[in-house]
Amino acid sequence: MVPFNLDEYQKLWKPQIDAVLLEVLDELGEGCPDGLQKAMRHAVLGGGKRLRPILCVAAARACGGGESAALCPGCALELIHAYSLVHDDLPAMDDDDVRRGRPACHKAFGEALAILSGDALLTHAFVVLAESVPAPMAQAAVVMVAKAAGPLGMVGGQADDVGGEGRVSSVDEIEQIHSRKTAALFEAAVGLGGLLAGAAQEQLDALRAYGRALGLAYQVTDDLLAHVGDDKALGRPAGSDRAKNKPTHPVVAGADASQKRISALVQAAITALGPLGGQADALGAIAASVEKRAGKP
Repeated sequence: MVPFNLDEYQKLWKPQIDAVLLEVLDELGEGCPDGLQKAMRHAVLGGGKRLRPILCVAAARACGGGESAALCPGCALELIHAYSLVHDDLPAMDDDDVRRGRPACHKAFGEALAILSGDALLTHAFVVLAESVPAPMAQAAVVMVAKAAGPLGMVGGQADDVGGEGRVSSVDEIEQIHSRKTAALFEAAVGLGGLLAGAAQEQLDALRAYGRALGLAYQVTDDLLAHVGDDKALGRPAGSDRAKNKPTHPVVAGADASQKRISALVQAAITALGPLGGQADALGAIAASVEKRAGKP
């Protein structure tokens, strides 16, 4: 069997994702203040792996659905992700001046416009989502994404993360935070793709288990790269987590244990794909790429 070519898959979909993101921002038109639009574009169009929309598309494929139908809904998740990064970088949060090799939004446009651009990206994401999902399943899609992004998901995890600085001391506590802060949106990405493909409950459960394990693996990888000082891989200064006493897996458990945990989580993600069959090869390749990014060949 020929191995799935993830590079070619990403080259196929990433330009289409970027085109949709540009289109949904262009649609705001003259009614959106110019400075706000520029800040939103800075946050969204300045690079990025586009992993969440790619996961959405790949999940639809894994469940036998049309990949193109998942493209625009997946881009709504990218808008939410972009908003979260803008707010994460603010002085009151992680206080980072660089994002994706460029000035963070608040450094380029000021804190007020950065906050407002994040607010705008979040709310516009739900316009994009509601308008791009067929009516019979739009409500379920909106509820799924809102729960993943809100106080029971990503925002709740961020709040725990902020409150845990200097207090959280165990790997279990860290993973509870990251299961919401990062993994919840991964679960939503693949769950949304499955929903759009008309997936059976067993398939949706498999996707959620995959997304949860993958999201945790991805966060531990990010934290490991920050811990060992790889600025290029991160796209922002490394070492800041240690300096700020932020609770991360490598800070608490060490780099070797973090590497082993990434491998275990990636294997769990791949194993979860069993009920989906051969069409889940893209999702499997994405999981394997996270382990490779962490430094394991």
